[in-house]
Parts: sequence; structure tokens; C-alpha cells
Amino acid sequence: MHASLIALAASLSVASAVTRGFNYGAVTREGAMKNEAAFTAEFNAAKGLANTDGAFSSARLYTMIQSGTDNSPISAIPAAIATDTKLFLGLWASAGQTIIDNEIAALTSAIEQYGEEFTSRVNGISVGSEDLYRISPTGLKNDPTGVGAGPAQIVSYIQQVRKALSGTALAKVAVGHVDTWDVWRNGSNSAVIDEADFLGMNTFPYFQVTEDNSIENAPTLFNAAFEITTAAAKGKPVIVTETGWPVAGKDAESGHPSTENARSYYEAVGCNTLFGKVDTYWYTLVDANTAVDSQPQFGIVGTTVSSKSLFDLSCDAPKSTSSKSASKTATATSASGSATGSASGSVSGSVTGSATASATGTTLVQVSTSGAAASGTGSSSGSGSGSGTGASATTGTASGSESLAPPSPTSTSTTPQSTSTGTLQTPGTSPSPTQEPQTNTTPTGPSSTSTTLTTTNAAGQMKASSFIGLVGAAAALIAFA
Repeated sequence: MHASLIALAASLSVASAVTRGFNYGAVTREGAMKNEAAFTAEFNAAKGLANTDGAFSSARLYTMIQSGTDNSPISAIPAAIATDTKLFLGLWASAGQTIIDNEIAALTSAIEQYGEEFTSRVNGISVGSEDLYRISPTGLKNDPTGVGAGPAQIVSYIQQVRKALSGTALAKVAVGHVDTWDVWRNGSNSAVIDEADFLGMNTFPYFQVTEDNSIENAPTLFNAAFEITTAAAKGKPVIVTETGWPVAGKDAESGHPSTENARSYYEAVGCNTLFGKVDTYWYTLVDANTAVDSQPQFGIVGTTVSSKSLFDLSCDAPKSTSSKSASKTATATSASGSATGSASGSVSGSVTGSATASATGTTLVQVSTSGAAASGTGSSSGSGSGSGTGASATTGTASGSESLAPPSPTSTSTTPQSTSTGTLQTPGTSPSPTQEPQTNTTPTGPSSTSTTLTTTNAAGQMKASSFIGLVGAAAALIAFA
């Protein structure tokens, strides 16, 4: 069943090649403001990674505002133009109306200042990142400050962004929101789903400490989160906006950080499930955590900008010959095969339907797929830190109740088929100011989108969260530095 959902996601994404990139913060791990040269170095490093053929050519941002200013456009834009990098833009949505006004001002200024060189590289716009999660019961448990935004606020912000872009070159670019997968299954957030053109999903099986979060079971947890988000999306594209496995740090129950396990997760989830099928933003290129001793490190090149990765990034590399790695791979493969077999034996039937997305009344996508919807198990956790600029942050009001753990997935296939029919423009990519992974009792999962979305509804995405509840509001304040 999971393969069918990925195929559906792939069919909603087309035209140009499926996007692959990283998340980028507005400040360095040391807290320094990134300038154009810093972004240029990171974008070039990403495109120059060995054994990737320059595939990591998109950048997901968390804010439109250059760190240290009120509303000047972020310097990632000229860096993207210089390096021919696509942009998945983000507006910080957890600091109130004044900051949203500044975010929108920076966005419209960028259109005027950089023109087509900028707008032609934008493949999506996210209004907010994990804002709904941070005011949820789980988010408040990890960070009592609750620096986030409620569904009504996010819907309003999306509408404001659309209005500001009306009549501009970005008027038809998809506008959506990024959050953890457990947020998307919570009915109290349905208004955001209805308003959004796409859903961005963050998921980190490593943080799912209430489940079997071993590396062997990580692909199963990821697939479950993806299926739940896809089911909640009501046919809209789902983009995997954050996922990855730490290369170093402390164990989180059965989750063990290591380059070996990071490679295993990259191969199973990235190579075998997402790349080439679903728009994906891996977490992350350069580690963003400042508290190295207490927080896991996700940077695939370590703590300094480089094109030399800590593990092999090829998607056709032979299995490791080490007994430990071989054992882990064999176990994971066995588990996946077993689950898939069970699903194919118990789930039958055919579902044929069509999904329509249009800004002008034209049908852009028609999808036909067979199989039944499946849901998975696990809880979700997000990663990253706040971005944006401004002063005080406003705290949203939590709505709804915390949803229970999802049911077991009916399939854990990691080799989905990609079938594309129609044309759908997808959202772009935008890096964040600071990125520090956070620990939740529930993970955040993958999503699918294409590289150029047409807006039919809008919701935005931004990313901010804390590891074991320590980043939260602090991340937002750093972002505003």
C-alpha cells in the first residue's frame, strides 16, 4: 500500500525533475548571521557532493528576512541566483502579525529587486514551520513556552501571502504549510489543510522513543508517517520537508546515532523510497546544533561547510561488508519484506479516482491508483529551529486534543513505483535561519510534491522546534538576531 501512496504522490508531481535539497538556516551554528558568501558556499557544497550528480540543487528556507534586519530580503536569494539553486521559500509564522508583515514585505521586495532571476527559481512557498506542533500537547511538553501559531492564524497568514503575491510573477506558485505528521492527522488543524496548496511533512524516526526506533525499524516508521500525512492531505501534494538520521550524539532509546546508521537510513528512505519520486529536503547538510554534547548531529558533512560527506551518498552503492552494517541491512530488509507480504495478502481491491488542482479551472492532475488506504504506527518528532527576524513572539492557543498513536501500516514497501500523469506545479525550497533538531514523542514524516506547483489553495511552511524542549522560543529569538 505504501508503494501506491508514493506512486500517487509522484503522479501529483511532474513537469520538471523531482526536487531534492537541504534545509538552510539564516544563521550559522555559532550564531553568526549568514551573508551571501556563506549561502553561496553552502549551495555550492551541496551541489558538489560526491556521488550525487549535483542532485541536491534546491534550498528550503525558513524566513524571507535577512538576519539582523527588519524586512530586507534574505541574502540566500542572490546566492541562489549565482549558483543556479532552486528555492523553496519560507515565512516565519510564530512571532505574530508584525513579523508576518515584515516577512511579506521582504518577499515582495525580493520580487522587485531580483525580478525573474529570483521568481523563476521559486518552486514553492511555505507559510510557517511546525507552528501547530509547538502549541500541541506534545510540543508544549517539550517546550512550555509554546511559541507557535494556531490553525486560524496560519490560514490567515496564507491568505495574506496570496493576496500580496496577486499580480506578481509568483501569483501561481503553490503556498502551503510545513508541520509534523501527527499534526496533520489532528482534525482540529483541518482548516490549514483545506487552505494549503500542499502539505510539508517533517519526520524523524530517531526521535520516536515510544516506538521501536531502531535503525532497522526506521523505514517502517517513516512509511507510516508518510501514509498518515498522505491520507490527511485530501489528494494534495505532500512534500518531505525534513527527515534524516543523526551521524553522532547520544542514543534515544533504541535510536543510535552513527554514520553507518545515517547511511542505512539515507539508502532505505532516501534512495529507495523518496529520491526521484517525492520532493525531498534532507536534514541536513551542515550540522546546526550548537550544544554538540547534548544534541544529536545531523550534518552529513559534519560541522563545517564541505562537499566531502561523512558517509557514501550514492544510491547504487554495494552493501557494507562490515558484519554490523550487513546485519542491520539484512534485518531491515527482512522486516520490510514481511510487512509488505502481509499487506499484499490482506489488502485487496482497486481504488480509482482523480485529483484536480487548478488556479484557472483547468484540470492539472488526474490520478488513478489501485489499493486501499493504509495508516501506520508511531509518534512524531520535528527538527530544526526558528527562523525569521523581529522582536517578541506571540504564543498561539492549542486547539483539539492530542491524537493517539496511529494504527500499524499495512505495507512498508520501500520501492514505490513512480507514475506521473498530468502537470502540477509544485512548491519551492527555502532554508531556515537556525536549525536544531527537536525531540518529540511523535515523529514528523515525508511528503510529496513536484518542482513547480500551481496555487489552488495555500498554506505555508516554516520550521522551528527544540531538542528535548530546549530550543523552542530560544530558536526564534536566535532567528531574529
